Amino acid sequence: MKKASYSTRRQLLGALLLAPCLALAQAWPEKVIRIINPYAAGGPSDIIVRMLAEGLTTELGQRVIVENKPGAGTVIGANFVAKAPADGYTLLLATVAPLVVQPIINTSLPYEPNKDFALVGMFATVPNLISVHPSVPANNMAELIAYASKNPGKLNYASAGAGTGPHLGGELFSKMTGVKLTHVPYAGAAPAVLGVLSGQVEVSFVNITPQIQHVKAGKLRALAVGSNRRSSVFPDVPTMAETGLTGYVSESWNGLAAPAGTPKAVITRLQNAMAKVMASAKSLELLTSLGAELTVMGPEEFTAYVKSDEKQLTPIIRSLALSTN
Repeated sequence: MKKASYSTRRQLLGALLLAPCLALAQAWPEKVIRIINPYAAGGPSDIIVRMLAEGLTTELGQRVIVENKPGAGTVIGANFVAKAPADGYTLLLATVAPLVVQPIINTSLPYEPNKDFALVGMFATVPNLISVHPSVPANNMAELIAYASKNPGKLNYASAGAGTGPHLGGELFSKMTGVKLTHVPYAGAAPAVLGVLSGQVEVSFVNITPQIQHVKAGKLRALAVGSNRRSSVFPDVPTMAETGLTGYVSESWNGLAAPAGTPKAVITRLQNAMAKVMASAKSLELLTSLGAELTVMGPEEFTAYVKSDEKQLTPIIRSLALSTN
């Protein structure tokens, strides 16, 4: 009998090694899948991930639920997933806080983002919207920068709290323009927007969702969005890059991550199902109502995006001397 060639033997060995993974992917899921949200219920990310869970339930033929495990700046929820079995039944709502911010500011973090998670993919982004109170004499970003430069110390900006995306977005703005605005942290996005509406603070770097109705009512003036593309809600509002701040990105991103070691075939099936759910008319309608954008990325692209965000935010976070220890 003719002896099999080396390449043929390698192909056979590869097929034998792949077979158990394919069998697992075909059998998975056989029980309830949990998506751990490391934030409290009620925010835009929570609303979006619950819609995703509902769609995945239909797509995968097995119940998918969302469990909120807030605390310690998202560390509690993220660590729970990092320590869970790598079987595809416990997932993390992956955002900038547990994957980028906490690893920089928390020297005693109980997990390592680059080692303990396998990124499944991104499914949505929520841009931060830079807006001003109508009393501010600026109709565009150039005028805001000029006014702030001529009146140092006069303008304050609101964020959803120290170390949050809007806070980092405000500091990135200062770094790129040389204009210093005074940071006023609030306990969440909604209170921050109320602060600007009342005139206590002049500028907002908060995410777009709680600002939509107020911009449409003329109570806030939108100057730019922090995303790479214009908002579908406000298509006439330019991106920060279009105003001259090339490379400026300030947005909330939402994806899924699984414990490291989760079979690749399971990751692939989950990512494909996620992409299908998010492309549905129902999903797109909800995203639009929240000012969010459909942003689907696979594991490799999502990993590159996170690394890019980390590179941009690390020097800013360190310069703020934020620490949880």
